[in-house]
Order: sequence, then structure tokens, then C-alpha cells
Amino acid sequence: MISGSPCQNGDLMSAPLLLDLSHTSHTRARTGIQRVARSLRSALGESATGITYDPYLGGWRTLESWEVANLDAVAPTSRRSAQWPLTARVRSRMRRAIGRDSRLPAPAAGVVFPEIFSAAVGARLGGFAKEQGPRVAIFHDAIPLELPELSPPKTVARFPSYLRELLALDGIAAVSDDSRGRLSEYWSWLGIRNAPPVVTIPLGIERPASPARPAREPSDVPVVLSVGSIEARKNHLALLEACEQLWSRGVRFRLHLVGLPRAETGRAALARIAELRAAGRALQHDTQADDAAVAAAYAACTFTVYPSLREGFGLPVLESLAQGKPCLCLNRGALAESARGGGCVLLESVDAGALAGAIEHLLARPDDIARLGAEAKRRLFRSWSDYARELTGWMRTLSPRR
Repeated sequence: MISGSPCQNGDLMSAPLLLDLSHTSHTRARTGIQRVARSLRSALGESATGITYDPYLGGWRTLESWEVANLDAVAPTSRRSAQWPLTARVRSRMRRAIGRDSRLPAPAAGVVFPEIFSAAVGARLGGFAKEQGPRVAIFHDAIPLELPELSPPKTVARFPSYLRELLALDGIAAVSDDSRGRLSEYWSWLGIRNAPPVVTIPLGIERPASPARPAREPSDVPVVLSVGSIEARKNHLALLEACEQLWSRGVRFRLHLVGLPRAETGRAALARIAELRAAGRALQHDTQADDAAVAAAYAACTFTVYPSLREGFGLPVLESLAQGKPCLCLNRGALAESARGGGCVLLESVDAGALAGAIEHLLARPDDIARLGAEAKRRLFRSWSDYARELTGWMRTLSPRR
């Protein structure tokens, strides 16, 4: 039952939650937001109905089988953009031409937008009836405004409109205190006085499990792992330079990168990766890794480095700790929030010199690695079921703000 909703009746108790998957259902990429959307869908299970805005239909609809197959696919892809098969486009255009209605379930327990939605979606947020419950968005970060020079130009241009469109919703669930504060500050700067409530609901993570495929054969050479998209704000150039400094001094270790490249801002890092590999450095880069491969990478590594300059949450930090592997990261913002509780080496700077010093320090001190690993194993981590339960519980306190 949604408190304050005109649908306070028994029907709503069993009504589905609508989950907007307009982008995630059309790609098999495993970027951070896609992982959040997929994990939330899995945690909600049958209590949620996936929906999409169909631009060829000109309206909202529930997901078709090919879109569900994208969500359930195990093998990732290197394409970030949404893909619509020709048959799906033709089918939707025909339905639109003959005026076939595409109603969503009503009543519904509410509508959740876990993605950074497009302008087309943003323009239609008001199209949901009160019978479909409160509408909430998961807010990830304001990085395109904070670091525009390190963000894709199209995202930077789109972002101010997106932040204004969020005002049409009934509540915002920020993934960290840092993200919540930055959104509230931006709205305050705009002079907004009637903003929807914004709360912090930290994300969950997958429970650690034995890797489905065997990890690399044990070696006496330590493995430093870094998981994250290859893009400018993730700061891979500084990490690569730090590793080259150490390799040049004869420090023995292998660097393993796992992350999908972002063409707009990741070209320099990709070029440097190619140069170092050509020079014979111990560097491995996996662009397409499924969940089992990522789990195997964590299992095989000695510790991890997350050199990002700014994050809304920092899933790889907690995922590393949940596997009992220490992590080096920046002592600032959402990353510092995720690192609380032990298992991390927190850095005041993530430039090449600071990273090189921290990596060399850990490589030379196995006892420190063991101590940090023990700290990580003592921590308790929220699951995606915990996250879904807190999110839906909070939604029940909201009233539609139409």
C-alpha cells in the first residue's frame, strides 16, 4: 500500500512495481548503471514489471521477449548504445499507425527510474496516472557538471535538463550522501523551493561466490587489478604511468584491467595501454568480461586499485572488499563513504606519484595486505535484496506530487 495514494486498497498491495529499463533492455553492456538496473530487477523479481519508452510506438509499454533476453544475457557486449532490431521498429510503427493502445498495468505500486533517462523519457514523466503510484528515480551522480572536461560532450549538454526533469518526480533515492548533497545543492542554486524529497539509499552488491571458471594459475608474481570503464574520469592514465614507473625500477607485478572503453574520453588511456603492451609490460586488458570472469579476476588478484577522480558510489571498491581483497582509492566523496569500515588504503591524491608509492608500499608488505584483507572480511555488506527492500519501503511513504 502506498501511503497517501488515492489507490489505498487491497488491489495495490498485490500490484506490480513498474521498472523503467528503456536503455538497459536494449544493450548487453555491463557499465555501472546497467549493472544497477539489472541487479535491482533481479532483486525485485516478480514484484516488478519491466517497461520501456518505445520511440517507434510513441509511448510506454511492457517489455517484449527480445528485450527480456537482453536483460537475462550472460555474455556482455562492447556496444554501449541502445540497439533496436528492424523487426521491432517496424512492429511498433505498425501498432502506432493502427492506433493500438499500449497501456501499462494500473494500479501499480509505483514507478522506478534506475537509469539516467533520455530527453524523450524525461518529457513523458507526467504521463503516469496517480493509480500507478509514486514515481522515483535513482540518482547516481552529478559528475558531468563537476568534471565536464572529462565527460562525454553529449552527456554534459543533456545533464542540466535531466536534473530539472527530476523535479517532476515524487522522490529521489541518491546512491550516496555525496550524491544527495550535490543534487540538493544544485537545486538550491537554481532557487527551487518545492523539490521532491531526496534520501540516501546506498546500493547493494552481489554476494561473493566462487568463480564459475577457474582463475589464472597461481604465480609468484603479484596481480594488481583495476575494474572500471576506460574513460577519462576513471584516471587510468595516472595508474598506467604509476605502473610504468614501478616496472622501470624493476618492481615485479602484473596489472590486470577489466573495463569497457568509452570512446569519447578513453582514447588516450587505450593508446597508452597499447604502447605498454607493445613494450612487453605485464599488462592485461579485458574489455568484455561477464560476471564469472570478473569474479575470477578478483579471486586471482593480490589487491585492487580504483584510481577514479570522482564517483557517485564506487561499486568496484565494495566488490573488491566483499571478496576479501584490499583496495587503494581516493579519500574523498562517495569513495570515502564506501571505504568506511576497513580494508582500504585511502589516498589524498591519485596522481601517478601517489599511486606508485601506494602500490609499491603494499607489494613490499604482504603482512599489510593480509591485515587489510582481514578487515575487509569482517565487514558486512548490503545485498541487492536489502537495497530493494529499503527502496520499496521508502516508496510506500510517498504521495504522488502531481
